Amino acid sequence: MAESVTRTYGTRVAGVITGWFATVLAASAWSLFRTSGHTASVPLIAVALAPIATFAIWATASPGFRRYALSLDPRLATLVHAWRAAGFMFLVLAAYGILPRTFALPAGWGDIAIGITAPFVAAYLATPRHRSLFIAWHFAGLLDLVMAIGLGVLSTTRGSGIGMAAMTRLPLSLVPSFIVPLLAVAHIIAIAEATGWASQSQDEVARRSVVLGA
Repeated sequence: MAESVTRTYGTRVAGVITGWFATVLAASAWSLFRTSGHTASVPLIAVALAPIATFAIWATASPGFRRYALSLDPRLATLVHAWRAAGFMFLVLAAYGILPRTFALPAGWGDIAIGITAPFVAAYLATPRHRSLFIAWHFAGLLDLVMAIGLGVLSTTRGSGIGMAAMTRLPLSLVPSFIVPLLAVAHIIAIAEATGWASQSQDEVARRSVVLGA
């Protein structure tokens, strides 16, 4: 029964992610997110926040979906961040004057740091024994995403210099509209899972005590 429920939610989630990707891809192709680079793209900001809000509402309203989300492998929710090592592209784009350095350098180096450490964290820290370090790493990764979004918005309002127009066009528009929200949700799931490890460990200790006492 539990396996059937997991498969059902897995199918639904896959459908939602696929539909979401198709939607933002079409919107980008139709230039719905495009700006001059010195004015914030309200549609792009809305699309970036909507999946996170949807996940939060769904997890709060549906115990079944919440159990499904918390049953996902925390190592997989960590390893998915390894691709962020490709953040070096922001450094290259800044070097060619396509993106402002005030955004690209912090965002690029932050992604590189998270990306190259993700395999290690997934392999060695995704356990109750290393719970604090695991949570701290995911908080750092989440903070990096929030910082990048904040710097992106600030860079659009400077009014001079290199703007953020490139981030509102394909293929870069897929980063804030699809990839960033997906990774943010992965961070949130991993943190929520790890938060429960302490109570699980205490329950296990209590069960062992009862057995020994018997």
